This record gives sequence, structure tokens and C-alpha cells, in this order.
Amino acid sequence: MRTTGIVDYLSYCFLILQLLSQPAAKQVLRYRLAEEGPADVRVGNVAADLGITAGMDVTFTLESGSEYFKIDNMTGDLSTNERRIDREKLPQCQMIFDENECFIDFEVSVIGPAQSWVDLFEGKVIILDINDNTPSFPSPVLTLSVEENRPIGTLYLLPTATDRDFGRNGIERYELIQDNGESTVRRIGTSGSGSVDSHSGKRRFDEGASRSSVFELQVADTTDGEKQPQLIIKGALDREQRDSYELTLRVRDGGDPPRSSQAILRVMITDVNDNTPRFEKSVYEADLPENSSPGAPILQLKAGDTDVGVNGQIEYVFGAATESVRRLLRLDESTGWLSVLHRIDREDVSQLRFTVMARDRGQPPKTDKATVIINIKDENDNVPNIDIRKIGRIFLKDGVANVAEDVIVDTPIALVQVSDRDKGPNGIVTCTVVGDVPFQLKPASEVEGDMNKKKYFLHTSAPLDYEAVQEYNVVIVAVDSGSPSLSSNNSLIVKVGDMNDNPPVFSKSTVEVSFPENNAPGERVVTVVALDADSGKNAEISYSLDSSVNGIFSIDADTGDIRVNTILDREQTERYEFKVIAKDKGMPVLQGSATVVVLVADKNDNEPKFMQDVFTFYIQENLQPNSPVGMITVMDADKGQNADMSLYIEEEENIFSIDNNTGTIFSNMAFDREQRNNYSFRVKAVDGGDPPRSATATVSLSVMDVNDNPPTVLFPMNNSYTLLPPSSNIRTVVRTVSATDTDTGVNANLSYRIVGGNPFKLFDMDAWTGVISLVGKLEQKHFGLHRLVVQVNDSGVPSQSTTTLVHIYVNETLFNSTIVEAQVAKSLSTPLNADIAGDPNYDLGKQRLSIAIGVVSGIMTVILIILVVVMARYCRPKNKNGYEAGKKDHEDFFTPQQHDKGKKPKKDKNKKKSKQPLYSSIVTVEASKPNGQRYDGVNEKLSDSPGMGRYRSVNGGPGSPDLARHYKSSSPLPTVQLHPQSPTAGKKHQAVQDLPPANTFVGTGDNISIGSDHCSEYSSQTINKYNKQETVYCHWLAEGLIV
Repeated sequence: MRTTGIVDYLSYCFLILQLLSQPAAKQVLRYRLAEEGPADVRVGNVAADLGITAGMDVTFTLESGSEYFKIDNMTGDLSTNERRIDREKLPQCQMIFDENECFIDFEVSVIGPAQSWVDLFEGKVIILDINDNTPSFPSPVLTLSVEENRPIGTLYLLPTATDRDFGRNGIERYELIQDNGESTVRRIGTSGSGSVDSHSGKRRFDEGASRSSVFELQVADTTDGEKQPQLIIKGALDREQRDSYELTLRVRDGGDPPRSSQAILRVMITDVNDNTPRFEKSVYEADLPENSSPGAPILQLKAGDTDVGVNGQIEYVFGAATESVRRLLRLDESTGWLSVLHRIDREDVSQLRFTVMARDRGQPPKTDKATVIINIKDENDNVPNIDIRKIGRIFLKDGVANVAEDVIVDTPIALVQVSDRDKGPNGIVTCTVVGDVPFQLKPASEVEGDMNKKKYFLHTSAPLDYEAVQEYNVVIVAVDSGSPSLSSNNSLIVKVGDMNDNPPVFSKSTVEVSFPENNAPGERVVTVVALDADSGKNAEISYSLDSSVNGIFSIDADTGDIRVNTILDREQTERYEFKVIAKDKGMPVLQGSATVVVLVADKNDNEPKFMQDVFTFYIQENLQPNSPVGMITVMDADKGQNADMSLYIEEEENIFSIDNNTGTIFSNMAFDREQRNNYSFRVKAVDGGDPPRSATATVSLSVMDVNDNPPTVLFPMNNSYTLLPPSSNIRTVVRTVSATDTDTGVNANLSYRIVGGNPFKLFDMDAWTGVISLVGKLEQKHFGLHRLVVQVNDSGVPSQSTTTLVHIYVNETLFNSTIVEAQVAKSLSTPLNADIAGDPNYDLGKQRLSIAIGVVSGIMTVILIILVVVMARYCRPKNKNGYEAGKKDHEDFFTPQQHDKGKKPKKDKNKKKSKQPLYSSIVTVEASKPNGQRYDGVNEKLSDSPGMGRYRSVNGGPGSPDLARHYKSSSPLPTVQLHPQSPTAGKKHQAVQDLPPANTFVGTGDNISIGSDHCSEYSSQTINKYNKQETVYCHWLAEGLIV
């Protein structure tokens, strides 16, 4: 250990000597890199270039320039990252034509062991141009007008091409391709073999191209280094013989490989304009203050033309000008005044350089060009910019720096860079820290650099104490030297770190809250709050509940909101008690706890609720008075007196009445569709609470002819099932659903589809044959009972449907049919919107218990039936003229009859009674589950309150009369059949619709709603020949037996 300490000390001294041996002026790192290179290209080694030995507890960090570069923290290797560098798109290289002046700045900090010292170095990466841009002409078609009879040797300036590259990658040559495919070019230069031009005095030479008898291309090198293509007439032009020539002008750069493009040069032969406009000066230069208002004049270009008339009229247009020049400046075509079109910011554009063409109006026009240079003068319009960045290992994000309280004095915690986009004195900036804070600024470098950009380290100047001050707001102010001066400020919040030494504490050890039952899942019960005297991560608290809540309650880990996940029922559980645990996120983790007690309260908090806002019924005309035309469904989630409801019809014509016990609406008159085909009124429901609550619904009745018979399923029965071996192949026929419809024609054409119970998509059904096939591979998780909900639709308008159940038991053998039958029985009482599709973990113990309870219940039912039979015989009425229990009535209560408007209904000659009255298969049942809950129906889940009121029914077999055949409704709930003498609400008359073994649901086929109502017609006579009092009494006895 002593030897290791000596080695570390020697290494540290060696690094100090290396830094002390460096010259006073810090070295500026310079590298060269070609543009468009791939990622991870090595630029250079900073450590080697600075003379620092890497790997001796020295780390390198790229403080700026990370947009394009990255550095290896240990070796100091500088390389490119994934972002591609395009020299032509770099803002700092837009107006630079010297390859050494296009560079990207970067900064590298060298950090000593444990950040004992930090040094900052600047560098530049010069971006070298490559040939990645193709030269192009301003237009794919260039038009030139040439007068006929022009002398041979006449020269015409052609539009120049532009190339975003420069130097050797810029434009190198032009070629003219004649009609015969040959190319000609003549170049005028200062060296090479060839003749001397008599006009310019420069040497001309050919590049081996053949000459045309009419035109020749000549390329001249201008004084500003550009190449100007010129068209020379080499032959006689006669417009009467030929008035146009179409040539191809090609431009090629000097890159390797070279890039080229071409344009069509269309030469139009016209008359002669013999004088060219001349500018007074070849170069115009002016200074323009930045932010000059639009319309401000800059300078006037003047050109003269010795011609007169149209040929002497001159117009001024932009020549070789960039898009930014045309966007920022306006050139008056007539006067030559150049003015400001949009405000110019010197920080974006420091100089505008372009050419202006003076063109006369002769045919063809002649032009001259002049170069315009506009220097943008700086004004003090930019406030200093203060950029606070991280340095070394101090974490800084979003203006907040986290510094431990045990940090030593004079530790740099941030890098402050102050810059000003202005130029000269306007960009010279000074800055300081204001306020009484233990921090100060120190220059990051002792060498005077760019006055417009200065860097400082923000150091601690005194010890930090968390118990005294937990947070500092360090404000840095920067002022430039302009007149008047501009200033700006930026702040850094320094949070002092603390040790985790305080556990979370609740304000109360026990929190007791009262919460009403019948709540909505997810509702907030109470919010618990724990406080932690620490800060930061040490004070961030996460809440959780102990395992005793069994998923009934949950808590938001961040806010402490305790929410209930299920619907609470006070009758089942009045009190819940559990613990809340609060843990902080420090190291080590500390925690505290509190006890929460939830008392479930009961109240009258539910108003009657109609299952629909609008009930729409359709009924056939010519029904007899006092016929049922529809049934509304209303419920109240309260219990006892709060669930006793009274129904009222709000309409003035007194056409309808309503049965308060069943919700059945009766007509007081016969309907004639030809006289009136629509009735609308409102129904009001009032409960028995204090104060009472009420609700209303609209009933709309349409009188019309309808498709009156729904499909009837013949096979299979709801309580049957099919054994399917797991080894069955795909497309194996599992079962066939057979149905019939008493209608004929299109109304009897049936279609089948599976509407529920197929979550694994194992089965498919032929829409026309009813054949159910296996379409998925059976796996271990599919073993068990599968319940398919099948809907049979006819093709009537509107369509009617019947829903039936198909049970499929997936297993190798049927070794215990009792278990399967118990699962099928349970399926019949399960809502249709719940999937039953295999259960490998089916609890056999619960099934056996259910079977035992069923056996005991069956024995008790037999005993109760015997008692009811005895009591029924005892209470049998002896009035021969009234209704007698156990005997048939003289006529059906409702017997469908075919009526003629002009004839009276015929009487039965034998005066025989119908075998089954309309309500013979309707019973009033209150079915309870072992835990006191009851089923609400096909589409309902378990009711939370045993006293919840419902109007429900049990449907009989296919041969039973059905009230749904005598009206149709758009209600999405199951059609409910009513006993003519159901007990009043509050006396357990609510019926639970259990799935009978026979085919069950009949409804419209306009959607796949499981419990849709059916549409049917009804025509009957009602003969009320029974004693109501005796019937109610006996019915009450029968109801007590079933309950």
C-alpha cells in the first residue's frame, strides 16, 4: 500500500511538470477533414498534439463541437460521429471561398485526477471540399436571339452555370454540341498555344474539337476567376432560310471523377442591335447598416447606351445573384436604384456580392454586367449571450447543478461562456456574479482570445452547508461595450446535496375514512401524505400497500391516492383495514407506515334508470284494445323502499296505460295504420326514497307490418355439449347448428355466425350451413369447456335473430360427465359477454362443493314442492264461474287470431280451451347465488345490492307463447315476458333471466348485441275470466316455493 501511494504521487508530479513545461500561450489545435465522410473517421489525437501522456488518471471531455465530433475520454482520439458534414450547408461556410477559412470550432477540457485541476483547449477542424455537387445551368432551355447578317466572329455571352463546389471541383470547361453531335469549344486564356484575340489581346487556343460552319463556343477567363461561355458566329446567317438553331451546351467540373450537366441552347435568328450598354463602373461597392428598414436606398447603378429609341432603353436585372440576394434586395428595372426589400441582419449575412446586368430593349438585347459589393455594417442590436454548461463530473441539467455539501473550496462547478454576435466594441463583453453567494468567476484561459467570446469557470469561494442553505440562485450578468450598452443575465440554481438520515413520517398513525358503497371502480378513497425532512432523492417518497388488501385497493406510488378497484358492497363487508408503507429513494432506503381503515357507508344515492332514453316499439295494426304493445325496463340500484318504483304515463290523449308491476304498456284502443302510424309519449318512474328520485324516458310507437317470426333453433340444446379430442385436425367439423323459421321466402333464409365466446379464434362457422369447424390448433391451455354464442339471423327487413349456446368440451375422454354437466350448468347462468374458453386450472374442489350444495338444494326443493302442492289444493277456489287453479280457462288468455276489419271474430264451435295460455310458461323467479348475489340477466354482471330492482323473465321452450311475438323494440336488452298477475315491486317480483336449456334469446339482427329484443306481430282477443284475488294468492305461494 505504501509503494502504491508513492507511485501515484510520482505520476501526479509528472503530470504537473508536463503542464508547467508547456508554453504560456495555449496551443490551438488544427485538423483537416474532408466533407461527406462516414462516421468514426479519426480526425486526430488531442493528447498527442498537446504533449500529454494519456492513461495517467487524465480524462478528456468534448465541451463543444459534439454536434459533429466525439472524443475518447481516455486516449484523446478525436473522431466524427453519425452526423454527416456537408461543407456547402455549414452556415459559417456559405460566403467563404477560401478552403482554409471553412472550419468547425471545438473545445476540449483536460481533467486531472478527482478533478483536482481542469484545463480547456480550443481547436478548429478545417472542412475540405469534395466534388459532391453537379454544375447546373439556370434553366434547362437557354434562348439566345441572334440577328441575321451578323458578321463572322460576332460574340454573344451565354448564361453561366453555377457549381456549389469551388477550386478544382468548380466549373472547369464548357462544350457546345452541334446538330450533328460534334462538340466545339474555344478557350481564351493567358497561356497555351493558339492565336491571339485581336479584341482582348489574350491568347486563344482550341481543345481539339471540330468546328461548325455556323457557331462555335468560346470560353473566356474573367478577371474575377470565373469562366464566361461565349457563342461566336462562324458562318452566314439567313433568317429566311433558317430562323432557329437548337444546340446543346454542356458544362463539366474539374473533379475526379468529373460531374457534368447540359442544357438546350435555342438560337433564334432576328435583326441586329449593334450597341451594348456600358456601366459607368465595373464594380459598385456600398456600406449598408444592418436592420435598415425596407425601401431604404443603397446605391444607383448607371449604364449608358449610344443607341437611340428602343435599342437605347436600358433595364436593370440581377445577374449571377444568390437566392438570399434576390430575397433581401430590390432592383428597380428602370432607374437602377438598389434598395432594401427585407431587413438584413449582419449576424446572418456580413456581405452581399452579386452581379447586375444592364440590358437594352433592342432585338436581340445587348447586355453588360457590373459587380456589386454591399458590406453590412454592424449595429449594437444583440444582447450578450450567457451559456452555462457542465464541466467535468458535476451534473448540470435544465439550469440546475447538484453539488455535494462536502465539496472543497475553489472547485469548478460549471463552465460559463459569454458571447456577443455583434462586431467590434459592440461585441466586447464583461461579466460578473451578482449577489452574496459563495461563488465567483475565474477565466478559463490565461491567453487573451476572441473578445467576442469569453469563457469562465464558476468556482466555489466558501464552504457549502446544507443545514444552513439548501439552494443558491447564482445570477451572472454580462454587459457589452456598445453605445448604448446592452446587458443580459442568466442564472444557475445550485442545489446542495444532503445525506439520507430521515425516514418518511405520516401525520397520523391511523387514518379512518367513510366511503359509500356502489362506487365506480378507480374512485379515489383517500389521499395519505408522508413527509421526509431530507431533500432530492432522499425526500422522494414511493407509497405501497401491504398484501392484505387482496387487490381491492391500490395506491398511486407518487401521489399517495388510494383508489378502490372493485365495487364495494356494505352488506358483504363493512370495514377494511390495511397498512400503507412509505419508502424514500435514498441510500440506504428508509420507510414509515400508517394504518388505513375504510368504513363502507350506505345511502339512497341512485335514481331510477331506464335502460334506454328512447324506447321504440313497432306493432301491427288491428290489434284489439287492452293489448300489450311494449315493455319498458327500469331499475334502481338502491334496496328496500328506495327500490320500490311507481310508473306513470305522461300523455293527454289517454290512449295508453302501463302496468306498474311489470312495466308493460297496454293500448286502450285499436290501431289503424291508415289513420295514424306513430305515437310518442313519456313514461316517468319515481322511487320510494326520501326524498324520492325520478327519471323519464320517451316511448315511440310505430304501427306497421313487420317480419313477425324469429328463427327457432332445433339443435343443439343450450344444455348439451360436444366432446372434442385435442388431437383433432384443422377443419374438423365440430357441430352443426340447425334452425328453422316459420316465415317463408326471404324471411326464412337463415344465416349463422359466432358472436361471442371464441377468444382464441379456434372455431369458425359457415354462414349458410351452420357448420362449426375447428380452424385453430388445440393446445394445453384450450383444454376444458368452450361456450360459443351463436346468433341466427333471418333475411327479413328488419332481420330477426335468435341466440343459442354451443358447448364444446376439449379433452381426450369424457371420464366424469358430472363435472362437465356442472360446468355447462354454470355456463347457463354466466352473462353472454363473458368468455368461457377452457380452464386448465379449474377448481375441482369448488365443483364438488357446488354439486353437494345442488344435491341438498334439490332435496329441499322437492320438499317445498310437496308443501306447495298441499297448500295449493287447500286454497283451490270453488267458484265455477271464475278462474280455478289447476283448471283450464274457457278460452285462452291471449289467443292469436286473424281479424278482418269488417268482420267480428268467430267463436270456437266446440268452445274448447287453448292448451297453453299466453303467459303459461312465464314464472316469477328470484334466483340467488350462494353468496347472496343475484344474476341481473344475459348482459348484466352480478348486482352489488341484493335488493336491486329489475324487470326480468324466464323464457320457456320453443312451443311456449312469447309476448315478444306481439311487439318489437329497438331496446338492446332482452325482451321480457310478463306474468299477467306479477306481484308488486318491493315484494320480490324481480325476475332473474337464467339461461334455460331450450333455445333462449330472440332479437333483431341489426347488430351483434347479445340481448336484443325481437320483432313480431300480435293479434288476439283477451277474455278476462279469472278471479284476480285467488290467482295472486296462489301465484304468491308458487313464488315462495321457487324462492
